[in-house]
Amino acid sequence: MSEIPVDPGMLRFYEALSSQSPPESTDWPLPEQRRGWEAVCRSFRAPHPAGLSVETVAVPGPGGSIAVRFYRPEGAAPKAGVLYGHGGGWVLGSLETHDDMCAELAAGADVVVAAVDYRLAPEHRHPAQLDDMLAVLAYLRAEGARHGIDPARIIGAGDSAGGQLTAGAALHLRATGAPQLLAQVLIYPVLGADTETASYRANAEAPCLTRAEMIYFLEAFLGPRGAAGWTDPRAVPLLAADLSGLPPAFVIVAEHDPLCDDGVAFHERLLAAGIPSTLRREPALAHSFMRARHHSAPAMAAFRAIAAALAAFAQGRTAPV
Repeated sequence: MSEIPVDPGMLRFYEALSSQSPPESTDWPLPEQRRGWEAVCRSFRAPHPAGLSVETVAVPGPGGSIAVRFYRPEGAAPKAGVLYGHGGGWVLGSLETHDDMCAELAAGADVVVAAVDYRLAPEHRHPAQLDDMLAVLAYLRAEGARHGIDPARIIGAGDSAGGQLTAGAALHLRATGAPQLLAQVLIYPVLGADTETASYRANAEAPCLTRAEMIYFLEAFLGPRGAAGWTDPRAVPLLAADLSGLPPAFVIVAEHDPLCDDGVAFHERLLAAGIPSTLRREPALAHSFMRARHHSAPAMAAFRAIAAALAAFAQGRTAPV
């Protein structure tokens, strides 16, 4: 889609990452894929910013206890909280794979990030992941003050599959009449189930995420084609007939990403529904660029834009472009 090639720094990083990664999840047994991804993420993990307090607690959930890791910067409390859903196609990922990114977002935005270790597919399909996110949100509203969070200022955020969980949670809250998120920050999100969009076709073999992998992830998350999840807007937010009543959004997409069109379409539909939304397009980046932030100048600029959006929402302002 983009006429600008992928940033060389990002390409070099992903070449190094791929040299230590197992093949695609469609090729390896899932336990080996998960172990391999955890090991790769550990090998590239950046140190935490100075002065950050980190605590992991167990929160009661519908399928058992949910591990939640809090990242709290120094300074006066309470601060806005961020309910964070990690990426990994609902199949991979954990508190560990996203540890350094969550730590740097907390420090950069001066917010308390609550990262959620939700249940994974295909062992647990939709709505298990959403149910876990909602359980943690209820905990933050009831007990967030214990962690330095202002329960009235909770932002939803997530990358890739975590972006879907954020938008899905907002749709669920609207449908049930529950208090809404303060804002939603959607980072190269997967919001649809149409794998024939222009960005899917153009980026079918893109770095970090391919069309084949996304088809695998969607089927692991939603079940076989025709299963109920495929028609549930909480699982596929672009299926929602109406996006009114959702919180303000910051949507950031990479143009070398099969998911690019998902984020753009959601942003445009939010605007059409009268919801404030800011879209940032990254013409030189691919999926999962946050992980390359210390190796690519455009990736770091995008990461800082995400932190700036979180900070703006936390302070009651609209997200900057």
